Amino acid sequence: MEGSLLNWAARYFPILRAIKKHGLLENGTLLEIGSGPFGIGTFRKVPFTGCDLSFADKEQWPMTQLAASAADLPVGDKSFDIVLASDVLEHIPPPLRMKVISEALRVADKLVIFGFPCGKEAHDSDRALRQEYLDKNLKVPEWLEEHMEADFPEPGLFTNLPGWKVEQFSNESLSFHKWLMKREMNLLFVRITGRMSRSLPRLIEKILRNTDGNPSYRQIFVLTRT
Repeated sequence: MEGSLLNWAARYFPILRAIKKHGLLENGTLLEIGSGPFGIGTFRKVPFTGCDLSFADKEQWPMTQLAASAADLPVGDKSFDIVLASDVLEHIPPPLRMKVISEALRVADKLVIFGFPCGKEAHDSDRALRQEYLDKNLKVPEWLEEHMEADFPEPGLFTNLPGWKVEQFSNESLSFHKWLMKREMNLLFVRITGRMSRSLPRLIEKILRNTDGNPSYRQIFVLTRT
């Protein structure tokens, strides 16, 4: 898992609230694109399918692994109630981003959720963070190097999608994101907040709700089939 558990909680808790709002938290079938070895299963203990190009580790409950490209999912139309991609779209080459979105819409029956760093201010923030790693002679995380390869996705990708209602909301204010990224350079901080996220999830969620705001680092798009 890249980043601290607090980092993952900040991006997944709003997604869990969206899924709960649509009555699918406990029993909706779910495909997570770009899940890595754990994905949403870290917080939602319901069986789901995690899709990634490859998996280095053995399958762990509650996730069933599916090795495949997000641009060519080997599943039928409307195979899952929910399709989710959290902090994935910014890693997709720009010419393929609409293809990935289209595939998610194709295989989802009810709900599609995309969350990703969005816009120039967020990209500039990550560029400054990368420079701070270099200035401190620390290894730049792989995900951060990948963030420098292309501009972040823009909201316009989610316009003109016939048959889908689109809701958009902000996640992680830029100021909180910058603070969290700097704290993650400290292993003790990662360990302490990880324990708190596991033992006091309701408190952590309440705190994290207050860190959402504009200008934001991440935007979350919730698409409902109409």
